[in-house]
Amino acid sequence: MIHSSKTSIVLLLSLVNICTAQQPHAYHLSGDIAGTHDPSIIREGNTWYVFATGKAPDGGQLAIRCSGDLTQWKLCGHVFDAIPAWIKERSPGTRDLWAPDISYVNREYRLYYAYSLFGKNTSGIALATNKTLDPISPDYKWIDKGLVLESLATDDFNAIDPNLVLDKKDAAWLAFGSFWDGIKMRRLDDAGMLSKSDTTLYSLARRAKPTADAGSESASLPPNWQAIEAPFIVSHGGFYYLFTSWDLCCRGLKSTYKTMVGRSQSVTGPYIDATGTPLAQGGGTPLLLSNSRWLGPGGQSVLINSKGDDIIVFHAYDSITGKPYLQISTIDWKDNWPHAAVEQ
Repeated sequence: MIHSSKTSIVLLLSLVNICTAQQPHAYHLSGDIAGTHDPSIIREGNTWYVFATGKAPDGGQLAIRCSGDLTQWKLCGHVFDAIPAWIKERSPGTRDLWAPDISYVNREYRLYYAYSLFGKNTSGIALATNKTLDPISPDYKWIDKGLVLESLATDDFNAIDPNLVLDKKDAAWLAFGSFWDGIKMRRLDDAGMLSKSDTTLYSLARRAKPTADAGSESASLPPNWQAIEAPFIVSHGGFYYLFTSWDLCCRGLKSTYKTMVGRSQSVTGPYIDATGTPLAQGGGTPLLLSNSRWLGPGGQSVLINSKGDDIIVFHAYDSITGKPYLQISTIDWKDNWPHAAVEQ
Protein backbone atom coordinates (compact mmCIF):
# COMPACT_ATOMS: atom_id res chain seq x y z
CA MET A 1 0.00 0.00 0.00
CA ILE A 2 1.37 3.41 -0.99
CA HIS A 3 0.80 6.41 1.33
CA SER A 4 0.87 10.01 0.26
CA SER A 5 3.80 12.06 1.57
CA LYS A 6 1.40 13.98 3.83
CA THR A 7 0.07 10.75 5.35
CA SER A 8 3.61 9.46 5.86
CA ILE A 9 4.60 12.63 7.67
CA VAL A 10 1.57 12.35 9.98
CA LEU A 11 2.40 8.73 10.76
CA LEU A 12 6.05 9.61 11.41
CA LEU A 13 5.08 12.44 13.76
CA SER A 14 2.71 10.09 15.59
CA LEU A 15 5.50 7.57 16.10
CA VAL A 16 7.82 10.33 17.35
CA ASN A 17 5.17 11.48 19.82
CA ILE A 18 4.66 7.94 21.09
CA CYS A 19 8.40 7.43 21.60
CA THR A 20 8.72 10.80 23.30
CA ALA A 21 5.81 10.04 25.62
CA GLN A 22 7.50 6.84 26.74
CA GLN A 23 10.70 8.60 27.75
CA PRO A 24 11.00 9.54 31.45
CA HIS A 25 11.38 13.22 32.14
CA ALA A 26 12.53 15.25 35.11
CA TYR A 27 10.23 18.02 36.32
CA HIS A 28 11.61 21.53 36.53
CA LEU A 29 10.93 22.47 40.15
CA SER A 30 10.81 25.85 41.86
CA GLY A 31 10.10 27.31 45.28
CA ASP A 32 11.31 25.85 48.59
CA ILE A 33 13.24 22.92 47.17
CA ALA A 34 16.72 23.65 48.55
CA GLY A 35 17.95 21.64 51.52
CA THR A 36 15.68 18.66 50.82
CA HIS A 37 17.22 15.34 51.90
CA ASP A 38 15.66 11.86 51.66
CA PRO A 39 12.25 13.00 50.34
CA SER A 40 9.13 10.87 50.72
CA ILE A 41 5.99 11.87 48.80
CA ILE A 42 2.25 11.29 49.06
CA ARG A 43 -0.93 12.99 47.87
CA GLU A 44 -4.03 13.90 49.86
CA GLY A 45 -6.83 15.61 47.96
CA ASN A 46 -5.34 18.11 45.54
CA THR A 47 -2.11 18.60 47.48
CA TRP A 48 1.19 16.78 47.23
CA TYR A 49 3.25 16.50 50.42
CA VAL A 50 6.98 15.82 50.66
CA PHE A 51 8.56 14.89 54.00
CA ALA A 52 12.32 15.23 54.41
CA THR A 53 15.21 14.65 56.80
CA GLY A 54 16.21 17.22 59.39
CA LYS A 55 15.09 20.57 60.72
CA ALA A 56 12.56 22.90 59.12
CA PRO A 57 13.47 26.60 58.95
CA ASP A 58 11.13 27.19 61.90
CA GLY A 59 13.21 24.80 64.01
CA GLY A 60 10.80 21.85 63.92
CA GLN A 61 11.87 18.33 62.97
CA LEU A 62 11.10 16.59 59.66
CA ALA A 63 10.22 19.45 57.34
CA ILE A 64 7.09 19.23 55.16
CA ARG A 65 6.78 20.78 51.69
CA CYS A 66 3.52 21.18 49.77
CA SER A 67 2.57 21.55 46.12
CA GLY A 68 -0.60 21.65 44.06
CA ASP A 69 1.09 20.74 40.78
CA LEU A 70 4.31 18.83 41.60
CA THR A 71 6.44 21.71 40.30
CA GLN A 72 5.96 24.73 42.58
CA TRP A 73 6.80 23.89 46.21
CA LYS A 74 6.55 25.70 49.52
CA LEU A 75 7.47 24.84 53.08
CA CYS A 76 4.27 24.14 54.98
CA GLY A 77 5.28 22.88 58.42
CA HIS A 78 7.00 20.06 60.24
CA VAL A 79 6.10 16.87 62.09
CA PHE A 80 7.58 17.49 65.56
CA ASP A 81 8.31 20.76 67.33
CA ALA A 82 11.37 19.08 68.84
CA ILE A 83 13.02 15.67 69.04
CA PRO A 84 10.80 13.46 71.25
CA ALA A 85 12.05 13.20 74.83
CA TRP A 86 12.30 9.41 74.72
CA ILE A 87 14.76 9.66 71.80
CA LYS A 88 16.88 12.27 73.61
CA GLU A 89 17.05 9.88 76.56
CA ARG A 90 17.87 6.87 74.41
CA SER A 91 20.26 8.66 72.04
CA PRO A 92 21.50 11.90 73.66
CA GLY A 93 23.70 12.80 70.72
CA THR A 94 20.85 12.87 68.19
CA ARG A 95 20.44 16.34 66.67
CA ASP A 96 18.05 15.61 63.82
CA LEU A 97 15.49 13.01 62.79
CA TRP A 98 16.15 11.23 59.52
CA ALA A 99 14.59 9.63 56.47
CA PRO A 100 10.80 9.94 56.97
CA ASP A 101 8.65 7.46 55.06
CA ILE A 102 4.96 8.38 54.57
CA SER A 103 2.14 5.97 53.70
CA TYR A 104 -1.64 5.72 54.06
CA VAL A 105 -2.66 2.46 55.75
CA ASN A 106 -5.81 1.42 57.61
CA ARG A 107 -7.37 4.89 57.32
CA GLU A 108 -4.41 6.69 58.82
CA TYR A 109 -1.16 8.25 57.64
CA ARG A 110 1.86 6.40 58.97
CA LEU A 111 5.20 8.13 59.11
CA TYR A 112 8.21 5.97 59.93
CA TYR A 113 11.33 7.92 60.81
CA ALA A 114 14.80 7.25 62.20
CA TYR A 115 17.29 8.57 64.73
CA SER A 116 21.01 7.82 64.84
CA LEU A 117 24.50 9.25 65.02
CA PHE A 118 26.49 9.65 61.81
CA GLY A 119 28.61 6.57 61.18
CA LYS A 120 27.08 4.59 64.08
CA ASN A 121 24.55 1.77 64.07
CA THR A 122 23.18 2.49 67.53
CA SER A 123 20.00 3.60 65.79
CA GLY A 124 16.24 3.33 65.94
CA ILE A 125 13.12 3.51 63.79
CA ALA A 126 9.91 4.98 65.20
CA LEU A 127 6.34 5.55 64.03
CA ALA A 128 4.09 8.62 64.07
CA THR A 129 0.50 8.71 62.81
CA ASN A 130 -2.03 11.31 61.71
CA LYS A 131 -5.63 11.23 60.47
CA THR A 132 -4.91 13.88 57.83
CA LEU A 133 -2.04 15.82 56.31
CA ASP A 134 -4.05 19.02 55.96
CA PRO A 135 -2.70 21.37 58.67
CA ILE A 136 -5.90 23.42 58.79
CA SER A 137 -8.08 20.37 59.50
CA PRO A 138 -9.31 19.96 63.11
CA ASP A 139 -8.19 16.32 62.87
CA TYR A 140 -4.58 17.28 62.13
CA LYS A 141 -2.33 15.99 64.93
CA TRP A 142 0.83 13.91 64.82
CA ILE A 143 0.83 11.16 67.43
CA ASP A 144 4.19 9.58 68.21
CA LYS A 145 3.80 5.82 68.67
CA GLY A 146 7.39 5.38 69.79
CA LEU A 147 10.08 2.83 69.01
CA VAL A 148 9.45 0.15 66.38
CA LEU A 149 12.94 -1.30 65.88
CA GLU A 150 16.45 -0.56 67.09
CA SER A 151 19.97 -1.74 66.32
CA LEU A 152 22.89 -2.03 68.72
CA ALA A 153 26.64 -1.81 68.22
CA THR A 154 26.71 -5.62 68.35
CA ASP A 155 24.28 -5.96 65.41
CA ASP A 156 25.37 -6.38 61.79
CA PHE A 157 22.66 -4.00 60.53
CA ASN A 158 21.66 -0.37 60.99
CA ALA A 159 18.05 0.50 61.90
CA ILE A 160 17.63 3.63 59.78
CA ASP A 161 16.06 4.55 56.41
CA PRO A 162 12.69 2.84 57.00
CA ASN A 163 10.24 1.98 54.23
CA LEU A 164 6.78 0.47 54.65
CA VAL A 165 5.61 -1.85 51.88
CA LEU A 166 2.37 -3.83 51.57
CA ASP A 167 2.56 -7.16 49.79
CA LYS A 168 -0.09 -8.54 47.44
CA LYS A 169 -2.09 -9.81 50.42
CA ASP A 170 -1.89 -6.39 52.13
CA ALA A 171 0.50 -7.72 54.77
CA ALA A 172 2.85 -4.97 55.98
CA TRP A 173 6.65 -5.15 55.91
CA LEU A 174 9.40 -2.76 56.94
CA ALA A 175 12.54 -2.50 54.82
CA PHE A 176 15.51 -0.63 56.31
CA GLY A 177 19.30 -0.50 56.46
CA SER A 178 22.45 1.49 55.83
CA PHE A 179 26.03 0.22 55.41
CA TRP A 180 27.03 -2.75 57.61
CA ASP A 181 25.46 -5.93 56.18
CA GLY A 182 23.09 -4.00 53.96
CA ILE A 183 19.33 -3.90 53.52
CA LYS A 184 17.09 -5.89 55.85
CA MET A 185 13.35 -6.48 56.33
CA ARG A 186 10.97 -7.32 59.18
CA ARG A 187 7.28 -8.25 59.18
CA LEU A 188 4.87 -5.76 60.79
CA ASP A 189 1.55 -6.28 62.55
CA ASP A 190 -1.71 -4.48 61.77
CA ALA A 191 -0.80 -1.59 64.09
CA GLY A 192 2.47 -0.98 62.26
CA MET A 193 4.75 -2.42 64.94
CA LEU A 194 7.01 -5.48 64.66
CA SER A 195 5.21 -8.78 64.18
CA LYS A 196 5.41 -11.21 67.09
CA SER A 197 4.51 -14.17 64.89
CA ASP A 198 7.26 -13.65 62.30
CA THR A 199 10.50 -12.51 63.91
CA THR A 200 12.74 -13.34 60.94
CA LEU A 201 15.31 -10.74 59.91
CA TYR A 202 15.28 -11.03 56.12
CA SER A 203 18.34 -9.97 54.11
CA LEU A 204 17.53 -8.23 50.81
CA ALA A 205 20.67 -6.54 49.47
CA ARG A 206 24.30 -5.91 50.33
CA ARG A 207 27.45 -4.65 48.64
CA ALA A 208 30.07 -7.12 47.47
CA LYS A 209 33.39 -6.81 49.28
CA PRO A 210 36.19 -5.85 46.85
CA THR A 211 39.44 -7.78 46.64
CA ALA A 212 41.21 -4.81 48.22
CA ASP A 213 39.26 -2.89 50.85
CA ALA A 214 39.02 0.75 49.73
CA GLY A 215 38.86 1.82 53.36
CA SER A 216 37.01 4.72 54.95
CA GLU A 217 37.42 8.44 55.23
CA SER A 218 37.72 7.88 58.97
CA ALA A 219 38.59 4.87 61.08
CA SER A 220 35.35 5.45 63.02
CA LEU A 221 33.19 4.96 59.92
CA PRO A 222 32.25 1.73 58.15
CA PRO A 223 34.22 1.10 54.96
CA ASN A 224 32.91 2.81 51.83
CA TRP A 225 32.38 -0.47 49.97
CA GLN A 226 29.54 -1.19 52.41
CA ALA A 227 27.66 1.92 51.21
CA ILE A 228 24.14 0.80 50.39
CA GLU A 229 21.10 2.39 52.04
CA ALA A 230 17.70 4.06 51.61
CA PRO A 231 15.63 1.01 50.53
CA PHE A 232 12.28 1.61 48.89
CA ILE A 233 10.05 -1.19 47.58
CA VAL A 234 7.04 -0.96 45.25
CA SER A 235 4.90 -3.54 43.47
CA HIS A 236 4.45 -3.18 39.72
CA GLY A 237 3.49 -5.57 36.93
CA GLY A 238 3.91 -8.78 38.91
CA PHE A 239 7.25 -7.85 40.48
CA TYR A 240 8.45 -6.14 43.62
CA TYR A 241 11.14 -3.56 42.86
CA LEU A 242 13.79 -2.67 45.44
CA PHE A 243 15.38 0.75 44.96
CA THR A 244 18.53 1.56 46.95
CA SER A 245 21.15 4.31 47.13
CA TRP A 246 24.78 3.30 46.67
CA ASP A 247 27.96 5.12 47.63
CA LEU A 248 28.21 8.36 49.63
CA CYS A 249 25.66 11.07 50.33
CA CYS A 250 25.78 14.29 52.33
CA ARG A 251 29.20 15.43 51.12
CA GLY A 252 28.28 18.34 48.89
CA LEU A 253 30.48 18.41 45.81
CA LYS A 254 32.07 15.13 46.91
CA SER A 255 28.73 13.26 47.04
CA THR A 256 28.80 10.07 44.96
CA TYR A 257 25.29 8.72 45.56
CA LYS A 258 23.57 6.81 42.77
CA THR A 259 20.24 5.00 42.68
CA MET A 260 20.16 1.28 41.90
CA VAL A 261 17.34 -1.24 41.47
CA GLY A 262 16.53 -4.94 41.42
CA ARG A 263 13.32 -6.96 41.33
CA SER A 264 11.74 -10.08 42.83
CA GLN A 265 8.51 -12.06 42.64
CA SER A 266 8.41 -12.16 46.45
CA VAL A 267 8.49 -9.18 48.79
CA THR A 268 11.19 -10.87 50.88
CA GLY A 269 13.35 -11.66 47.86
CA PRO A 270 15.54 -12.83 46.33
CA TYR A 271 15.97 -9.56 44.41
CA ILE A 272 17.84 -9.82 41.10
CA ASP A 273 19.28 -7.11 38.84
CA ALA A 274 18.89 -6.91 35.05
CA THR A 275 22.02 -9.01 34.49
CA GLY A 276 20.77 -11.79 36.77
CA THR A 277 23.02 -10.98 39.73
CA PRO A 278 21.31 -11.22 43.15
CA LEU A 279 21.26 -7.99 45.13
CA ALA A 280 22.26 -10.03 48.16
CA GLN A 281 25.52 -10.71 46.31
CA GLY A 282 26.26 -7.12 45.34
CA GLY A 283 24.01 -6.84 42.29
CA GLY A 284 22.14 -3.72 41.23
CA THR A 285 21.01 -2.05 38.01
CA PRO A 286 21.75 1.70 37.71
CA LEU A 287 18.70 3.98 37.57
CA LEU A 288 19.82 7.51 38.51
CA LEU A 289 23.42 8.68 37.97
CA SER A 290 25.23 12.00 38.36
CA ASN A 291 25.51 14.35 35.41
CA SER A 292 27.42 17.59 34.85
CA ARG A 293 24.65 19.62 36.50
CA TRP A 294 23.57 17.42 39.43
CA LEU A 295 25.64 15.12 41.63
CA GLY A 296 24.73 12.17 43.83
CA PRO A 297 21.06 11.48 43.00
CA GLY A 298 19.61 9.28 45.75
CA GLY A 299 17.64 9.09 48.98
CA GLN A 300 14.74 8.14 46.74
CA SER A 301 11.10 7.20 47.19
CA VAL A 302 8.60 6.05 44.56
CA LEU A 303 4.89 6.75 44.20
CA ILE A 304 2.80 4.33 42.15
CA ASN A 305 -0.33 6.07 40.83
CA SER A 306 -3.49 4.35 39.71
CA LYS A 307 -3.41 6.12 36.33
CA GLY A 308 0.10 4.86 35.61
CA ASP A 309 1.82 8.25 35.95
CA ASP A 310 4.33 6.91 38.46
CA ILE A 311 7.05 9.19 39.84
CA ILE A 312 10.30 8.95 41.77
CA VAL A 313 11.43 11.72 44.13
CA PHE A 314 15.01 12.07 45.30
CA HIS A 315 17.66 14.60 46.23
CA ALA A 316 20.69 15.64 44.22
CA TYR A 317 23.53 18.08 44.82
CA ASP A 318 24.09 21.24 42.81
CA SER A 319 27.41 20.77 40.99
CA ILE A 320 28.33 24.40 41.63
CA THR A 321 27.27 25.01 45.23
CA GLY A 322 27.14 21.42 46.55
CA LYS A 323 23.73 22.08 48.14
CA PRO A 324 20.99 19.40 48.03
CA TYR A 325 17.77 20.02 46.12
CA LEU A 326 14.52 18.14 45.60
CA GLN A 327 14.09 16.41 42.24
CA ILE A 328 11.16 14.53 40.69
CA SER A 329 11.06 12.32 37.60
CA THR A 330 8.41 10.30 35.84
CA ILE A 331 9.07 6.56 35.55
CA ASP A 332 8.96 4.55 32.34
CA TRP A 333 8.57 0.80 32.88
CA LYS A 334 9.84 -0.37 29.50
CA ASP A 335 10.72 -4.09 29.49
CA ASN A 336 9.49 -4.33 33.11
CA TRP A 337 12.41 -2.28 34.40
CA PRO A 338 12.10 1.30 35.69
CA HIS A 339 13.73 4.19 33.86
CA ALA A 340 13.94 7.72 35.27
CA ALA A 341 15.77 10.99 34.65
CA VAL A 342 17.92 13.50 36.50
CA GLU A 343 17.35 17.13 35.51
CA GLN A 344 19.91 18.43 33.04
